[in-house]
Amino acid sequence: MGKSTGCILIEKPMQNEKPGVIQLTDLTISFGGNTAVDGVTLNIRQNQFVSLIGPNGAGKTTLFNLISGQYQPTRGTIHFKGEDITELGVAETAQRGIGRSFQLASFYPNLTVLENVCLAVQYTAKRSWCFWKKSSDFPDIEDQAYAILEQMLLDSKWNHLAASLSHGEQRKLEIAILLGMDPEVMLLDEPTAGMSVEEVPAILDLLEDLRNKRNRTIMLVEHKIDMIIRLSDEIAVLQDGGLIAYDTPEAIMQNPQVQAAYLGKAYEA
Repeated sequence: MGKSTGCILIEKPMQNEKPGVIQLTDLTISFGGNTAVDGVTLNIRQNQFVSLIGPNGAGKTTLFNLISGQYQPTRGTIHFKGEDITELGVAETAQRGIGRSFQLASFYPNLTVLENVCLAVQYTAKRSWCFWKKSSDFPDIEDQAYAILEQMLLDSKWNHLAASLSHGEQRKLEIAILLGMDPEVMLLDEPTAGMSVEEVPAILDLLEDLRNKRNRTIMLVEHKIDMIIRLSDEIAVLQDGGLIAYDTPEAIMQNPQVQAAYLGKAYEA
């Protein structure tokens, strides 16, 4: 099975829980002799904000890659709203309502901010794109896209090329594009990566606003522990590919295994 954490202690066992919107059971993936995700069983409840933390190389991004269909597991299953999606690819997973952002912003740099979001809204509306038409030829889609830009505080940049935005604004645009696809589950992989200290509070406020709406499930990978504590309903802790704890922020911060594995404090048995 590969390497083992040797200290598995799951704070919230799944067997007595009601099935969540995302259910991972014994999820495992190995690359050659390296087990990147090792037997993860996790139940994500609907409309919750769940953060994944752990040291570098713990398997957080790989777990997102499995849920979003980029990777196929070596063992285990992924269920979304009761449906087995383990073997589905990225497009099929996205069509079912799981949207994914990445550590590096992804958008069309030579399109305007509004056009980028219009493409996402149009994808959700399942309309064919005509490259010889402008986004203004689809006023209902343009209105939806502009409303999302207002929500993300990007409406003043609607006609700017995406490439001209600051790094922080580009991360906002990526989340706006994701919202344009209207996913039921959002997987956000380090949305503040590369941001200056001054840019982080704006993203934090926007994520808090998304959480407070309680109309979608959000999973976040982040290294800023104060941000995680502020946003999260529950926190999952990975170490060496295995899940060592899953509980409320308060309980996680008091967990001696988490302190030893992630917070840098000595573990006292």
